Amino acid sequence: MTHQEHLLPLLVVEDDAAIRELLEEELNDAGYDTLGVPSAEDALALLSHTPVAMMITDVRLPGMTGIQLLQQLRQSGSELGIIVITAFGTIDQAVEALKLGADDFLTKPLDLDAIREAVFRVLERQRLSLSHDAEPNDFHGIVGKSPAMQSLFHDASRLAKSDAPILILGESGTGKELLALAIHQESKRHDAPFVPVNCASIPADLMESEFFGHVKGAFTGANEARKGLFHSAQGGSLFLDEIGEMPVNLQAKLLRALQEKTVRPVGSEREEPVDVRIIAATHRNLEKEIEQENFRSDLFYRLETFSLRIPPLRERGTDIEQLIFALIDKHAESQGKQIEQIEPEALNSLLNYPYPGNVRELENAIMRAVTLSEKGVLQHDDLPERLREQANQHNGGSEITPTLSGEVLPGTQAPAPAPTRWPSLEEVEKRYIRKVLEATGGNKRRTAEVLGIARRTLYRRLEDDSEPS
Repeated sequence: MTHQEHLLPLLVVEDDAAIRELLEEELNDAGYDTLGVPSAEDALALLSHTPVAMMITDVRLPGMTGIQLLQQLRQSGSELGIIVITAFGTIDQAVEALKLGADDFLTKPLDLDAIREAVFRVLERQRLSLSHDAEPNDFHGIVGKSPAMQSLFHDASRLAKSDAPILILGESGTGKELLALAIHQESKRHDAPFVPVNCASIPADLMESEFFGHVKGAFTGANEARKGLFHSAQGGSLFLDEIGEMPVNLQAKLLRALQEKTVRPVGSEREEPVDVRIIAATHRNLEKEIEQENFRSDLFYRLETFSLRIPPLRERGTDIEQLIFALIDKHAESQGKQIEQIEPEALNSLLNYPYPGNVRELENAIMRAVTLSEKGVLQHDDLPERLREQANQHNGGSEITPTLSGEVLPGTQAPAPAPTRWPSLEEVEKRYIRKVLEATGGNKRRTAEVLGIARRTLYRRLEDDSEPS
């Protein structure tokens, strides 16, 4: 089982269509995809060709029982997470199911919160028990199983074996420095220094001295000779982050250093040899910068020959879940905490947020959540407000005030003319339920909240409503 496995659907085996639909919708609202079948035989047929994350099955089913289904799956060697539910639960049945390998046992009438918690526990238990056995799928600590990231890892590994300059392109927060470090670690220079410098953080008038060093007396305040960043990275790699911020006059000297493999300290009359591999990075469009005369074309073409683009998080598919769990483990360990659970609602919000700040924004959100978490559970309330708000918008958080066609609500305009036949209370109730259901886009959970009734009650009333809509 991998971190991605909970993205597989959950299988619900229940012959009562209303209860099956109730379970599926509850789990959908919690962020899971579901498949539903009415019998154990249908479940076995589906499992023969469709992978699922786990299964919830009733005990009493037409034909093979849920207990027999559980037994057959365990005898076949299946490690699928299984929750057994029944309206006729007894201690003996619970013991039998657990002995046969059920992960949990719940009874009807269903407590929907208990169902969600049980599903979450089973999935987390499987993930945590197997996470340490999983093969890491990363590149020197950079996580990514998506085709885009696997292609990046492959290209980076190949380029690392040369000494040619490399240009890393990518949006802010995608991890350009991490990739530069990974390339250094993969290269033959891995035992020598890796020196990162952010070009945007060095004042322009000091940049030349910072890079190439200076001799004593070269300028006011230069009371002694000083080696520059090129000398600090001797034999290793110099990472120039945000190279697009480098002044044009210094770009010319950088190009000379690349071509001649020498540098001239400020105030010196002689060149000094250096053996440094340059890895540069930027979030800017350097071709546009060239058009605006902010970047030298000759330096760009020298760097761009071997360029790598890190995809933004939105292009990395299911990598986000792998990242979420890896970052939770990272920050839990650094804070001396043990995170054993993450609420489904919290995981759903983390998975669905767009992350304009990419991996950096995701990591900051998780660091905050781990810091605030208590009792080993990462909760939805622990997430930054912007993620929680996004989840509320996604779930239709705006207030719904449905009305019946032809009715005027209190406090509005003059009353509508009296109908020739007054509808019965039951008819009005059915029409009102259908209108609310329509207004919520078919979301039964939201409909029940608007109506102020339990979801089970809503399902019963919908089952009884045989009138055409």
